[in-house]
Amino acid sequence: MSAARDDLPAVSRRRVRLALRAARERTGLSQSEVAKKLGWSLSKVQRIELGEVTISPTDLRVVLVDIYQISDEERIAALVEDARVSRRERYWTAPEHRDHLPSGLLQLLQFELAARAIREYQPTLIPGTFQTAAFADATLASAELNLSEERRTVRREVRMARRERVIDRAGAPDYYLLLDEAALLRVVGDMAIAADQFDDLAEVSLRPNVHVHVLPMDQGALIGTFGAFMVLHLGADPDDAVLYRESYIRDELVEDVPEVVYHHEVFERYWLQSLDEEASRALILSRAYDLRARIARASSGRDQDKGS
Repeated sequence: MSAARDDLPAVSRRRVRLALRAARERTGLSQSEVAKKLGWSLSKVQRIELGEVTISPTDLRVVLVDIYQISDEERIAALVEDARVSRRERYWTAPEHRDHLPSGLLQLLQFELAARAIREYQPTLIPGTFQTAAFADATLASAELNLSEERRTVRREVRMARRERVIDRAGAPDYYLLLDEAALLRVVGDMAIAADQFDDLAEVSLRPNVHVHVLPMDQGALIGTFGAFMVLHLGADPDDAVLYRESYIRDELVEDVPEVVYHHEVFERYWLQSLDEEASRALILSRAYDLRARIARASSGRDQDKGS
């Protein structure tokens, strides 16, 4: 699922819908007036501007030139190409992913490739992008008992591929992970799996594009009520961002600007209250050391029992 930034259907569809809405607002036309001029239903105009449906390249050119009086051929050509790309969603997405991944995650996989910066808050678990194979297996086995074996396999494969696609690739975005301390107290799988996961996270946090902060348990009462979320920044404009939210039973990708901005502001507020990168890394490593010490004590106790 590798693709160039300009070959991502979800991202291209977003550029088209935002351009159409901005052009309409500049003309002062209402959605009803545009629909009447084009002979379309109002719902069609609304759904195109919301990104719920795509617009054909031919229709797009008509709207840009005849309705919004745009004459910049370079701009028109770029948006027409975006319209073409946006209609390739079915060809871009692997069939097994369409069948077994939730819709929000399917969009997220594209926006991750286009992101310049990612801010993620996780209150309970090490996020999928940073999970080791053993930790991912344990998470999928324990937390999603309703998944078929095929669906679990697909999710595992996607989860394992995301580190390479998002963190390791050339031009990777700056990744800011705000991890609640509670996530370090939860043992997933067993103590050895959890210890390996924390060691791995500490190592990954040394990369120049990865920034990990831990939010202490006595901080973050407000953000703890949000659940897990990500803000993906797509351009230099602070408003050029999308929000991804997930819970146990559902996920969604949100493009509403006030909602995205609010989550970004909350993230930044608690990022400043969290432990810095060095202190966070030390805390993560100390948790790994503690788990390994517990494993060693348990092993020693078993050996003594055998000896007696």
